[in-house]
Amino acid sequence: MPRGDGLLTHELDPSDAGPQDACGVFGVWAPGEEVAKLTYFGLYALQHRGQESAGIAVSNGRQILVYKDMGLVSQVFDEATLESLAGQIAIGHARYSTTGASVWQNAQPTFRPTAQGSVALGHNGNLTNTHELVQLLRERTEGDAKSASAETATTDTSVMASLLASYRDRSVEDAALEVLPQLRGAFSLVFMDETTLYGARDPQGIRPLVLGRLERGWVIASETAALDIVGASYIREIEPGEFVAIDENGLRSSRFAEAAPKGCIFEYVYLARPDTTINEQRVFSVRERIGRKLANTAPVEADLVIPVPESGTPAAIGYAEESGIPFGHGLVKNSYVGRTFIQPSQTIRQLGIRLKLNPLRDVIAGKRLVVVDDSIVRGNTQRALVRMLREFGAAEVHVRISSPPVKWPCFYGIDFASRAELIANGLSVDEICRSIGADSLSYVSLDDLIEATHVPADNLCRACFDGIYPVELPDDDLIGKHLLELPHNGTEPLKVIQ
Repeated sequence: MPRGDGLLTHELDPSDAGPQDACGVFGVWAPGEEVAKLTYFGLYALQHRGQESAGIAVSNGRQILVYKDMGLVSQVFDEATLESLAGQIAIGHARYSTTGASVWQNAQPTFRPTAQGSVALGHNGNLTNTHELVQLLRERTEGDAKSASAETATTDTSVMASLLASYRDRSVEDAALEVLPQLRGAFSLVFMDETTLYGARDPQGIRPLVLGRLERGWVIASETAALDIVGASYIREIEPGEFVAIDENGLRSSRFAEAAPKGCIFEYVYLARPDTTINEQRVFSVRERIGRKLANTAPVEADLVIPVPESGTPAAIGYAEESGIPFGHGLVKNSYVGRTFIQPSQTIRQLGIRLKLNPLRDVIAGKRLVVVDDSIVRGNTQRALVRMLREFGAAEVHVRISSPPVKWPCFYGIDFASRAELIANGLSVDEICRSIGADSLSYVSLDDLIEATHVPADNLCRACFDGIYPVELPDDDLIGKHLLELPHNGTEPLKVIQ
């Protein structure tokens, strides 16, 4: 039976693939605990960050066993599989592909043999100097017949894992201290050898990574929500430029680079769960504050404020409370669309957004609506939504967006549309309003969004909104999702040893 590829949401509306999440990583060091099951539930809490593939690696102190497959966490693992993954250390990964195709070979954790044992690695983010690292890897493995005959993979994660394994005379920990300073871009990592769990975060801290404590162990995860689900207490964020190692001697921390914080502002808008805490701010509260600011800067006479579920809900609550307009649920989300891997027929596909959202006619009929959504990418989804609300009797549809216009692509782990496809690049706000058929359209300003996060502007990456990239980007032909799969300057693809 063919396994799912995680792309049904795109197939439902291939003309308007929204911003796709980064990935979710989870690691646990807990002798005496069922670490595979803890990792399973941790990944379950992080499923929103990646739905294409899932994997868990476990060490029993002597060897590492990796199990991964395409599909959701609940599809990849069952009770028997988790029972077979016995050990004291585990890492897990839920993937959305931002570098390399969505195929089994690119599922994570990525595994490599080393001179002293082996290493398994999971990565959230996207490197920007992959081309340089591939050349470095080629130099380090030149003449290595074992490496040359291995299979190939096409991800920046594979490059990192292979580099860690290429230091034949060093431990994984010592190799990491050599490799980490050479990485550029966004990387929140969990990795392990047979006896130690490691975590690392890029000097800008673009993607989140947190540390938690169990009664008999430690946890590293992309979001605090994953700590909550396994009963771990939140200790702190892993700092930008920090490398941690956890073994029987406890936790030790070192720095491989000076911190220059540039946390992703889109985590607050859309990527992170609302119950997650970033920079000591509950994401739900940030989104609610954004809604309040929208109500003050973009008021309108209306009868009802409704969210586009689920990411628009907190901002809609804030808008309603600040404006005094009643809040209501006018759209019901089908939670399992995008969670199945049966290809829809053409007739079903033509229904488009109706497979995802269904209006409540008796709630919206005859009402002047304020519809709050998190972002507009190409505009096709909002156009279909406005049309559908009118068909169900809405008298007016006023759209409010809890982020500024998205004008630039992300190279740090979010798969946006290309710049040419972003509707805000070619049209003004008024033109976008007419394009989607709304009675009015307003976005929150970048200054208001930054203020709502309670984080200094200089500590945030805002590149998708203002085009200012905190980590230098290479030439266009040396960056992109399929860099390692396409011929480069007339040569063979930059294949990576797996």
